[in-house]
Amino acid sequence: MEISAVVITFNEEKRLEAALRSLEGVASEIIVVDSLSTDDTLKVARKYTERVYERAWTHSADQKNHADTLASFPWILSLDADERLSPALRDELVKLRGHEPPCTGFSIPREAYYLGRWIRHSGWRPDRRVRLFRRDRARWEGDDVHERLVVDGDVEKLRGPIHHFPFETIGEHAARVNKFSSLAAQKLYAGKKKARLLRLLVLPTLRCLKTYFLKLGLLDGFPGLVIACLDGYGEFLRSAKLRSIWKKGKHIEPFPY
Repeated sequence: MEISAVVITFNEEKRLEAALRSLEGVASEIIVVDSLSTDDTLKVARKYTERVYERAWTHSADQKNHADTLASFPWILSLDADERLSPALRDELVKLRGHEPPCTGFSIPREAYYLGRWIRHSGWRPDRRVRLFRRDRARWEGDDVHERLVVDGDVEKLRGPIHHFPFETIGEHAARVNKFSSLAAQKLYAGKKKARLLRLLVLPTLRCLKTYFLKLGLLDGFPGLVIACLDGYGEFLRSAKLRSIWKKGKHIEPFPY
């Protein structure tokens, strides 16, 4: 089993090195496809691989599908720049290299680290995703809001997690919520969906309470409270922006990747 590790990037000079370092000794090659970064992302990438490419951003699924076509080996390990292979996962992947698995892909759990602690609840765990797969039997589908890997065949489970470091600050988290609420509002508008006033008033509060109580965000301490409040905030922004589009009859300008 030979593995091609594939990473897509945009302005990730601060987080990329740790991601690429975690792939050493696991992947037979590392491929980085960058969306025209304006920082030193390319410089960091070239410290670990010669397979560095530039391509203007389209959307997440399309960018990943393109990156996967550049792989030299049949098995692809897809990793984001804000992720790392845990030591346990590295050990599992090294053992897999000794034989050809009968399945088409492997799902891998993700564990997120946010505001100084690992998040065990709040809807962030379990977060199992197919990240190791045969290139000829899988394809990314969806858009920047709902992207998923569709696999043709059996999927087995790995136990070692991917360590995820999604946000360094609350401000960065809030900015991501703002970005995705715009994308979601545009998608809802394209589907002729409308945001009733009752939805705008009630759903944000319900979303916050659901994350904090039903999804046990309260057990994640202060980070759990932040996650719950920003979940409600995102629900409010999505509905408010959708309502604004209908009232003004124009689109909200999309955010870059």
